[in-house]
Amino acid sequence: MDKPDKINKLHGNIRSVILEAKSLVRKTVNYVIVIQNWEIGRMIVEEEQDGKVKAEYGKYIIKELSEKLTKEFGSSYDERNLRYYRKFYLIFPIWNALRSELNIIETETNKKRNALRSELKLHENKHSIIHHALRDKSHYIYKIINTELSWTHYRSLLKVENPKAREFYIKEVAENGWGTRALDRQINSFYYERLLSSQEKQPVIDEMKKKTGTLKPEDVLKDPLVLEFLELKENKRYLESELEQALIDKMNEFLLELGKGFAFVARQKRISTESKHFYIDLVFYNYLLKCFVLIDLKTGELTHQDVGQMDMYVRLYEDKYKASDDNPTIGLILCSKKDETIVKYSVMNENKNMFASKYMLYLPSEDELRKELELQKANFEKQL
Repeated sequence: MDKPDKINKLHGNIRSVILEAKSLVRKTVNYVIVIQNWEIGRMIVEEEQDGKVKAEYGKYIIKELSEKLTKEFGSSYDERNLRYYRKFYLIFPIWNALRSELNIIETETNKKRNALRSELKLHENKHSIIHHALRDKSHYIYKIINTELSWTHYRSLLKVENPKAREFYIKEVAENGWGTRALDRQINSFYYERLLSSQEKQPVIDEMKKKTGTLKPEDVLKDPLVLEFLELKENKRYLESELEQALIDKMNEFLLELGKGFAFVARQKRISTESKHFYIDLVFYNYLLKCFVLIDLKTGELTHQDVGQMDMYVRLYEDKYKASDDNPTIGLILCSKKDETIVKYSVMNENKNMFASKYMLYLPSEDELRKELELQKANFEKQL
C-alpha cells in the first residue's frame, strides 16, 4: 500500500471516530437536557402538592423560582419555560420509572464499565471505542428516553393532547430524522388525524408496525393534503403549471406531506401510444407499497374526463415501465374540489388503485379538519 492510500485509510478511520463522537455528544446532551427539564417539572409539581392552595401556591412557586434561576442561569428558566417543564412532567407520567431505572444504572455502572474496558482491550481497531461506548449507554438510555428527540421536539409535543398521536410523532421523528420545524408543521397540519381518515380506518400506529406487504394504498395516501408551504393564495387564479413548479421548488416539504416511503422519479413524464404523446405531471415511487405513484394536478374541480385520463395513464405506465416484482401502479388526482358523485360513478369506484385527493392551500382549523374528515367518512360509508 503506497503512502496516499495509507493516508486515505487513516483519514477515513479518524473521520469515523470524529463523526461517531459528535453523534454521541449530541445524543448525550439531548438526554441530559431533557432529563433535567423533566426533573425540574417533577420537583415543582411535588412542591405544589404540598401547598394548601394549589393554584395560588403554584403561581408563587413559578414566579419566585424564575426570578432566582434567571438571575443565575438565564432565560431558559423564566416563568414560561418553567411551566413547560411542569407540563412536561405531567404529560409524560410513564417516566415515573426513571428513578428506579437510574438506581439500577447506578448499581450496575461499575460492572458495566469494567466489562466494557475488558471488551475494548480485545479490539485493535481503536475507532470501536465510540461504538461500544454508545452501545453500552443505549442499553439503559433508550428505556427511558428516545435520544433522537431534543428538548425542542418534546416542547412541540406538549401541545398534542392525544397520547397515541404523541407516540406516533415520537416514532416518526426518530425513524425519519424530522427537525423541529418539520415536526411542528406535521402537528399543525393534523398529520396523524388525516392518516387516521384513510378508508381502511385502521389505527395508524398499528398499520406502521405491520410488514410492508400488508400495507394498502389507503393506509398511505392522505385526503386532504395540506400544501400551505407553497404560499399560493386561495383566491389567486393560478395555472396547473404554476402549481407543479411550486411543488418542484418545495419538493422536500411535498415529500413530507405525501407521507412515508415516497421518492421522486420524474416531472412531465412522457408516455406514448403509436400516434400520440402524453405527459404525467409527477411520478413517484413508494418503497413501502413497492409501486409507482402517478400524480395528475388539477386546479379546479374533479371531472369524469380527469378520471378517464388517469385511468389511461395508469394502464400505459403499467405496460411500459412496471417491473414484474412491482405492485400495481397507483393513480392519484390532486384537485382543489372533489365531487363524490364523480368518484362513485366512474372507474375510480371499481379500481382499487385510483384515488382523488383534495388539496388545501392553507392550514385548516381543527373544526374545519373535523368537518372535512367527517364528510370523507360519510361518503365512504355510503359507498359501502
